[in-house]
Amino acid sequence: MASDFDLNVAWCPEYLGLDDEEHDFPAHNVQGDFDLNLLPHEDESSFIQETEVLEHQANDNTLVAVNHHKRSRLSSEDKLQILCWLLNKAKACKLKRGSITEASHLFNLSVRCISNIWNTARKQSSSMQRYNVSTKFHFSGRKRIQVQLDEITKLKMGERSCIRDLATMLNMSKSTVHRMIKRGLIKPHTNSLHPGLKEPNKIERLKWVFSLLMGNTPATMREYYPMYDIVHLDEKWFYLTTKSQRVYLANNERGRYRAASSSKFIPKVMFTACVARPRYNSAGECTFDGKIGIFPFTYQEPAKRTSKNREKGTMITKVVESVNQKVTRDMLINEIIPAIKEKWPRDGGPTTIFIQQDNAKAHITHEDPEWQLIHEQDGFKFILIQQPPNSPNLNILDLGFFRSIQSLMHKKMPADIDKLLEAVNQAFYELDPKTLSNVWLSLQYVMNEILKVGGGNDYDLPHVNKKKLEKQGVLSDQVKTLCGQLWTLGIKSMDKHQHHSNHEQQNRTTEGE
Repeated sequence: MASDFDLNVAWCPEYLGLDDEEHDFPAHNVQGDFDLNLLPHEDESSFIQETEVLEHQANDNTLVAVNHHKRSRLSSEDKLQILCWLLNKAKACKLKRGSITEASHLFNLSVRCISNIWNTARKQSSSMQRYNVSTKFHFSGRKRIQVQLDEITKLKMGERSCIRDLATMLNMSKSTVHRMIKRGLIKPHTNSLHPGLKEPNKIERLKWVFSLLMGNTPATMREYYPMYDIVHLDEKWFYLTTKSQRVYLANNERGRYRAASSSKFIPKVMFTACVARPRYNSAGECTFDGKIGIFPFTYQEPAKRTSKNREKGTMITKVVESVNQKVTRDMLINEIIPAIKEKWPRDGGPTTIFIQQDNAKAHITHEDPEWQLIHEQDGFKFILIQQPPNSPNLNILDLGFFRSIQSLMHKKMPADIDKLLEAVNQAFYELDPKTLSNVWLSLQYVMNEILKVGGGNDYDLPHVNKKKLEKQGVLSDQVKTLCGQLWTLGIKSMDKHQHHSNHEQQNRTTEGE
């Protein structure tokens, strides 16, 4: 039967954003007749929820099974199919007599439910609106508590240091604040303490970043050197344990008891780590993991007396208490350089290797007399370079690799110094080379941020989702700058810092006179 209703304007939430070809609407021909073969569900049980109830007969004490229809909640798709069936029965905006009753039997719904769907469609059609068969179920239930962002930002930082304090200041429960954190309306933030930078420090940081850009003009300085000829070196204290450890236990399990003579003097060992950038072939296979080695500042000596732990003369591990320039020079010449020569790839790559280290007093410089005697050997040329002062974020190890090693090491829970040395060494070599490669990429993104803030360190670490980019095959080995814009911005910042530094120096000279 022909219908005066145009179903092409029908609407329900499930079909938002779809093209007309993707709508699962009933088909109709040119004359406007709807195809009834597509309308009713073949399995009408989807509209019926029946429960078998055994009722006790009072007269003869027999059990009889009675079907009770539990009212089902119609979805928007179900309502749309019922409306389509009714529109096929309609002519001149009027239903054929008995159509609502017939629909109630066909779809196993009450007459009132069918009437509500039809009356709502008539009102929408008379007011020239699109058919809206969306359910109002999402309007039911308790409404979410809304909080304006201004109510949070106007609070002092000390008044929102924990969920309890923030909930008190906002006059709501802790569970409500926790749900807002889960939904992303409130985000937790850890405010770390950054090294203080003066104007000369910012100038040095900008110069350092410029030296790692390829080219010498804004038009050509668009990406960083691949840095395959640079080795990063740094020291770190690794503690035997932490003051507190978090683990998950079974319901009937008791936590491990830990004790120490003093929580302020936990045994620790200083390590020197040395890493380069990993290399991969065209098939994506790692040909060089970039891990030169991690070397502890320890030594062996025999036990002087017998104890309950060991016999006299047993070799025990001792920690070097004072790491000075003599110790670091010996470590560099006798352990690190041989390890680099042993592990460096022999694929025709660079043999001039730059060893980057920080400005600690214990580090030697390239002009050291003993270093000058050995810095060229076996076809290699080693050059010591110092990174800018107060710039741990320009070293791969401080930027993220040490943190990854430390996390793996604490999972092994070493019990003594020897176990600590073994745990750190295992964590160093167990770490995926891809993690180290990603830190090298992060370094280049960090240098972009340094250019943006004019050599400072007031920026958030950039997150570019490297794993996703790698799966898509668009992750580059060299990070690009903004086509010279950062270069120009960095030059202006450096000139500004230089002018400010010269002005301060003139003021000091004037005051001295």
